[in-house]
Amino acid sequence: MNKKSILSPRYLLLLLLITPAMAQNQSAASPPVSYSSISQLNLLLSQLEQASQQTQLDLAKLRVEKWKTDSNNKRQMQANVESIEHNLQSALPEMIGQLRMAPENLTATFKVYRNLTALYDVFAAVAESAGAFGTKDEFQSLENDLSMLERSRRAFADRMETLAGAKEVELTRLRTLQTGQGGANPQQPKKVIVDDNEPPKKPVKKKSSTSKATPPPPQTKPQ
Repeated sequence: MNKKSILSPRYLLLLLLITPAMAQNQSAASPPVSYSSISQLNLLLSQLEQASQQTQLDLAKLRVEKWKTDSNNKRQMQANVESIEHNLQSALPEMIGQLRMAPENLTATFKVYRNLTALYDVFAAVAESAGAFGTKDEFQSLENDLSMLERSRRAFADRMETLAGAKEVELTRLRTLQTGQGGANPQQPKKVIVDDNEPPKKPVKKKSSTSKATPPPPQTKPQ
């Protein structure tokens, strides 16, 4: 079973870059959440809640103590089952509630996706052990639950990619607005025009500070 994250690294990096920047621009006017987006989210959450309820019922029917394996493995699998049940009964409903309050919040959406990924990893180990050491009915029910969990995980991954793309566009718009507001009426730099065809100006001669001596008038001889 594939236990790797199905969300591409590109979008994980994009989330790390976009989420803080969008938080800094909460004061800016943002478009209202569309009806189609809310409807899509409600459908995803409804399917996830149904899968969670069915999974809890199937986990309660497990008889791990009767599995054909050693006691250490039984204790480990029982601890995994209890961890899954606690998550489905407490952690996941709280995350779903937060997401309903903010349908297009990337942080809340990512929390649900990351939690589903962690659940999938642990649940896959329990299902594999049920197939190896439990009954056929136990394995089949857990396998069906695992498939529903995987569908929900993929659906949230697709929604996150869509939201990340929309947030990237919105962030670019906000930056453009901020740049336009900050650059209004900028101080124009002075232009200096150099004309290479203009003839060079003649140097101005400085007047001497000392005046020339005036020669004495010619003397006339007496008659």
